[in-house]
Amino acid sequence: MSRRSLLRALGAGAGAAALAGCGVPAAYIEPGDRAAQDRSAGDRRLVFANWPMYIDTDEDRPGRRPTLDEFQWRSGISVKYTEEINDNDEFFGKISPALMNHQDTGRDLIVVSDWMCARYVRLGWVQEMDRAAQPNVARHLDPLLRKPSFDPERLHSVPWQSGITGIAYHRKKLGREIRRTADLWRDDLRGRVTLLAGMDEAFSLLMQGNGADVTRWTADDFHRMTDQLRRLVSRRHIRRFTGNDYIKELSSGDVLACQAYSGDIIQLQADNPDIEFVVPEEGAELWAESLMIPDLARHKANAERLIDFYYRPEVAAKLAASVNYVCPVPAAREVLASAKDRETAELAENALVFPTDEMRGRLATARDMTAKERPGFLEEWNGIVGL
Repeated sequence: MSRRSLLRALGAGAGAAALAGCGVPAAYIEPGDRAAQDRSAGDRRLVFANWPMYIDTDEDRPGRRPTLDEFQWRSGISVKYTEEINDNDEFFGKISPALMNHQDTGRDLIVVSDWMCARYVRLGWVQEMDRAAQPNVARHLDPLLRKPSFDPERLHSVPWQSGITGIAYHRKKLGREIRRTADLWRDDLRGRVTLLAGMDEAFSLLMQGNGADVTRWTADDFHRMTDQLRRLVSRRHIRRFTGNDYIKELSSGDVLACQAYSGDIIQLQADNPDIEFVVPEEGAELWAESLMIPDLARHKANAERLIDFYYRPEVAAKLAASVNYVCPVPAAREVLASAKDRETAELAENALVFPTDEMRGRLATARDMTAKERPGFLEEWNGIVGL
């Protein structure tokens, strides 16, 4: 089971219910009111909330996390690591009451998807980091991830891992290549295609397939895409809209092509080399799930130190070798290439961990939806996918 598959199973029922937490009246926090007295110097600990299956582990010693253990040993900082984030909306609903009421969440470091990071940043619910204390971040962060529209200087967020939303297909059973998003709409794939049900996960690739520049997409781009989807749904071309259960159907051949995450496909390819992953000629979305320090966190300097530790190339390489997502530290590629273990060294040449220059030229990060846009777009999207 892949990490994202597990998350969908855990969060499937919670996401919709948690939307009520997202609908509470927003309370913007001014920059001068976001910091608490930092206890880091005298209190050598921090609380780190992350997603399940999103850090390296020791197969021989269950419960051990080698890179995190190394950080604690080197720094003398004790880390309480919790795998409590199963869904972006659910977690937002969980901690938003504290943040909107200007209270400590009890967490010094959290990881959420960048489209959700945008919400926290707009509300003023996360603190600006001290980049002078993070030389590895400044030196090694992938240039493609440095300037998201919601945080153009990356002062409030730092990518933990990244990934690509592209197209996966069963090449042997399909009997042809897929190179463009439009190839999904050919007659031989009628009823054998799935798309992702989540709007934020799906819309960028589909708009790119229509030629939109997703770094500055417009309402017209969105409506052109949804009009296309309605036609495809009415013709029953799209089998269904899915969470990560597309993995099982793609493996079995019930689905021949689908919208997919790069990290999932790496794991599928280990068992089925006939599965291909494509960044379409028109482009695909490069996304990230990022580290942030919530308002009033009590151990800010300790959290900044941990973030910078994971941007050491040798540490980033260990994490990438374990989780198999796009590594936000390109310099980690050389570390993996020099590994004595053959399978580990081969990851350095895997374009789904370290995209090639040619592939990088087709990757883009979509601008985030504004708070004003989101309700109308979400209502339209959910009407199409049946949510």
